[in-house]
Formats: sequence, structure tokens, C-alpha cells
Amino acid sequence: MSTNPPAVAEPTPTAQASARPHTINLIAGTVGHFVEWYDWYVYGLMAAIFAPHIFPSDSRLASLLAAFLTYAIGFIIRPMSGFIISPLADRFGRRIVLTLSVSGMALGALIIGLTPGYETIGVAAPILFVIARVMQGISAGGEAQSAISFMVEHAPANRRGLYGSFSNTASGLATLAATGAAALSTAAFSPEALDAWGWRVPFIFGGILGIFGLLLRTHSDESPEYEAQSKTNKKSSKGRVGYLLRHYPKQLLQTAALSAPAVAYYTWATFLPTYAELTSGRDKTSTLAGSVIGLCILVMVVPFCGWLSDRIGRRLIFPIIGTIGMVLLFYPLMMALKYPGFGVYVAVAASGWVVLGIWQAVYPTIQAELFPASLRVSGIGVAHQFVIATLGGTAPLIATAFINAGHPNWIPIYMSVIVLICLLIYFTIPETGSKTPRATVAMDDREVVEGEKRA
Repeated sequence: MSTNPPAVAEPTPTAQASARPHTINLIAGTVGHFVEWYDWYVYGLMAAIFAPHIFPSDSRLASLLAAFLTYAIGFIIRPMSGFIISPLADRFGRRIVLTLSVSGMALGALIIGLTPGYETIGVAAPILFVIARVMQGISAGGEAQSAISFMVEHAPANRRGLYGSFSNTASGLATLAATGAAALSTAAFSPEALDAWGWRVPFIFGGILGIFGLLLRTHSDESPEYEAQSKTNKKSSKGRVGYLLRHYPKQLLQTAALSAPAVAYYTWATFLPTYAELTSGRDKTSTLAGSVIGLCILVMVVPFCGWLSDRIGRRLIFPIIGTIGMVLLFYPLMMALKYPGFGVYVAVAASGWVVLGIWQAVYPTIQAELFPASLRVSGIGVAHQFVIATLGGTAPLIATAFINAGHPNWIPIYMSVIVLICLLIYFTIPETGSKTPRATVAMDDREVVEGEKRA
């Protein structure tokens, strides 16, 4: 097993007493995370509507590909941002990074929502979209790992699974809200009004939400685990990354594998309505409404599984069962969309969200428990953001290319192969769950070692 940094000091009773109640900081982390991912997802959902106005082309699919390529730019920026920003969160604190990240995401959403169309300002329109996506990519590059660490570190010892699940509950609620906003916009506005200006409303709303998230994070408490380790660990940001790469390669691989099924999440969240529209002629309003129903199930499954993991363990049941469900179900579910009917779409969307929710509930907490506090944001960020960029960000683009090439059935095959590789790696992950109260969960803790022996 790799050598780990020295154990850090426990937070003092005074520091613990002065902290806000756990729930206050949980709300600050969750609401800010919600704002981040609402702004992120709404782009993918509205792309089919604004693409011809910002990226005009002779082909609808070509415009959509250009829109999703711009969407992917944000993901390309994320690993670079994560590599730079994550060590700063370990060195200077989680709260400052979270505050800056929600600000950048909200500003990017406002730029997208207020940019005139190509017919008005010409090539400046797509350029402004690219700038907005770069800003959002920089912001998102520091968000997920910082929010996961922030919430898990604020959790009581016997609630780490539940608190960690709230990061993905927030992203699920954000997906639900973004899908609902897209569905409401397509239903409330006439096709002419939607094309002219209605698609902008969800983006502007997201920018306004960002102000609320900014206020909450500004007034939250710093993580007590960060404050404890910062008193004894003075490594530079560069020194932390170097130590991480030398001593934690196995944990980085495991963290990457825990995040990699995001290829399926992003396909389900941002592309499934478009897939159904392009392959079976379903209208956008009904598919978005069906996705809202499926997402309602997701946001119930995730916190329940997080709560359950605090009682029965994490690794064996949740990521493993969730990924097995994806491998077995994704192909028949997507092929079922060739059959007409709103109920068919709802059943497909909901079934996919159930298995995604089982996987998604616990992996943030496992990732946090694989690293000590002094390296936690860096460890999660370096692996997670690289995988999200290469697999999650390109998922809608690759799916569109498969359809354009006449092979829509390749989409679930592509997802299933990636998930199957991840499943094999999950069997190397130790059981990390613990109810022991302490500041830092590290790989040489007693229950981690014992869990590894049991695995």
C-alpha cells in the first residue's frame, strides 16, 4: 500500500463549537452545487433549439454538432482547471474555491442568455458562446471535488455517505430543474417565440440563481478538516500534486473509474430527449416531460442509497450493482425507444435513472475517503475532471456522430463497454465506510485495511 502523509491534528473543541450547524453548511454546499450544474446541463438540453441561430449551417445536424462541440470545450478546459485549482483548495481552503466557481458559472450563463444571434452580430455570437463555455469549464473544473470534500468533511462521522450523496442529489435536482425549465419553455412559448428569444429564459434564470448561491457560499464555514490539516501541512500546491502522483496512483485510478460512468449520465441527462426526437420522431416537449418524471425518481434514489451506505457499507453494493445494471439495461432500453408512446419513453428514462442513481449515490463519498484531507480535493479533482472531460463532455457529440453515421445502436454499446471496464476496477476498491469520529479518513485507517482484507 502507498505511503501516506502524517496524520493531521483533530479540530479543537473550540473550533468545532464555533462552526455552524452541519445542516447550514450542507445547504450552502448543496445549493451552490445545484446552481453550478443547472447552468451546465441547460446548455445541452437547449442546444437543439438555439444551434441554428448561433451556429447556422445548411444541415440541422451540422449546427447541432457545432453546438455540442462548443459544449465539449467546457469539458476540455475542466481537467486543466482541475489540475491547477484543486491543489489551491487543499492549500487555501474549499470555501474560496467554491465561491469563485459559482460566480464564474453564473456569469457564463448570463453571457449565453444575452448574446444576440448570428444574424445580428455575425461570428461574434459563436465566439461569445465559446468564451462563456471556457468560463464555465474553468469554474466547473474546481467545483465537484471541492463540493464533495466540503460536504463530506462537514458531515457527522455516521452520516458521510448521506452527506456525500447530496452533491449528486444537487446535480440530479439541477438536471431536473434544467429539464423542467427546458420543458416549460418549449410548452409555454410558440415555436416562433421559442426560436426568437424563449430559449434564453432558462440561461438568464440560471445566472440569477448564481447570485443566491454566491451569497450562501460567502457566508458558509470552512471545513474543520481543512482547518486542522492546514495547521500542520504547508506543502505548496505543486508539492501536493507531485506527492499525490508518486504515492497515490492506485487511488487515482480507482477515483477515475468511479467517475467514468458519467458518460452514461451525460447521455441520459442531456441527449436522451434529442436521441428520441431524432430516431423515433418524438416531439421535444413530451420527451422533456418524460425525462422530468424519470429525474424525480433519481433524486429520491440517490439520498436513500447514500443513507443506506452509512449502515451497510459502500463499495460492494452501490457502485458494483449500479454498473451491472447499466451494462445489462442500457442497450435494450435505448432500443425500446423505437416503439411509440409517452409511457415507453417514461419507462426507459426512469429505468436508466434508477441504475444511474445507485451508482451515483455513493461514489463521491468513496472518492473522499480514499484520500487524506491534505490531498483530498487534488486527488478527486485530477482524476475526476480528466474522466469527465474525455468521456462526459464528449458523450452528446459522439452520440450525435453515431446517429449522423446511421448507427444509433452504437451509443448504448459505447457506454456499456466503458462501464464494464470500470466495474472490473471496482473490485480493487476497499470498503471505506466508517462511523469513527475523527478529522481525516485515510487509506491506512483500521477499517480501510480490514475492508481491503475482506475484499
